[in-house]
Amino acid sequence: MRVFVTGGTGLLGNTIIRKLCQAGYDVLALVRGTPAPEVFAGLDVEFFVSDLAANDLAGSDLAGSDAIDNKCDSDNASVDPADDDLDQAIASCDAVIHSAALIHLGWNRVDESMRVNRDGTRRIVGACLNNGKKLTYIGTVNAIALGSRQVQADENTPTDHAGGQVECAYVQSKRASLQLIHQAVKQGLDAAIIHPGFMLGPWDWKPSSGRMLLEVGKGWKPIAPSGGCSLCDSRDVADGVIAAMKANTVPGREFIMAGHNWTYQKLWAEMAKRMGTRPPIRAAGPGMEYLAGLAGDLLARVTGKEPDFNSAGVTMSAQYHWYSSQRAITELGYQIRDADETLDTSSQWIRDRFILPTTAVGR
Repeated sequence: MRVFVTGGTGLLGNTIIRKLCQAGYDVLALVRGTPAPEVFAGLDVEFFVSDLAANDLAGSDLAGSDAIDNKCDSDNASVDPADDDLDQAIASCDAVIHSAALIHLGWNRVDESMRVNRDGTRRIVGACLNNGKKLTYIGTVNAIALGSRQVQADENTPTDHAGGQVECAYVQSKRASLQLIHQAVKQGLDAAIIHPGFMLGPWDWKPSSGRMLLEVGKGWKPIAPSGGCSLCDSRDVADGVIAAMKANTVPGREFIMAGHNWTYQKLWAEMAKRMGTRPPIRAAGPGMEYLAGLAGDLLARVTGKEPDFNSAGVTMSAQYHWYSSQRAITELGYQIRDADETLDTSSQWIRDRFILPTTAVGR
């Protein structure tokens, strides 16, 4: 069986490819350019070079940024035909896993996020429809309902629960992509939709979510964000994605693949233990979070570059992204490993990759 995979240089995509290769699948990986040699070292992978965000479909609505407006009106969602090369690449495969995405938790870069996340998904969807291929789409819990301290959100939780998600660039573009998938299902697309929680794991080359481990490892962070996340292992999510690809799922069915619902203060304390730094002493209060977000927004206006501590990102870090993975566990056999194993492996990977000392007590 031959599988087309996007996002292969990212944490989840790279892990999926490794799992597929280990299981004997043939893999055709979409890349934007020549990847660093270590990213695919030892893997028997064929590459297809393309930029899903490129506006090069002459005569297609994709070439315009307003094909679907930023409010994600599903009634106006449309699927453009894929370009010939992408269409042929997907035609040569038996299944498609679309993991590529731009993650920007801020108010800026909305157009760029839409081009990568929404319009890139549209091209993949078009090729899957043209060739009758099943699409396993990697969404995000940020595109669905928000959890709370009292409630673990699931696939049926109303999207306005706990005040709803922060409408930053990432949330807008991934929600637009999700609605596009559901519109395509009405046109005959066979799709399974996976919403991962906060993933950590090895092979985080850039890094992505491993940046949190890296920052904790650089020195003491006395104040942690006041919210929480659902910690999961990218290897478990990759197994779940492959299970969804193989399963005879109802087209358009969504599956949350999350994990341990922890506060950021607990998560940072566990990270600090493994990275050799001191744990945080408290969580940020509302006033501190407001000032941090305001400072980040002002800095973005002055410099033209939005920092991570903008008001969108700060507000999201004060929310409880806590989720139930019961549907994926029941229907796909999704498993959640012990958090210690995930943190041990991930912290070792970050230390080795970025040459951090094993211990640096007091930093």
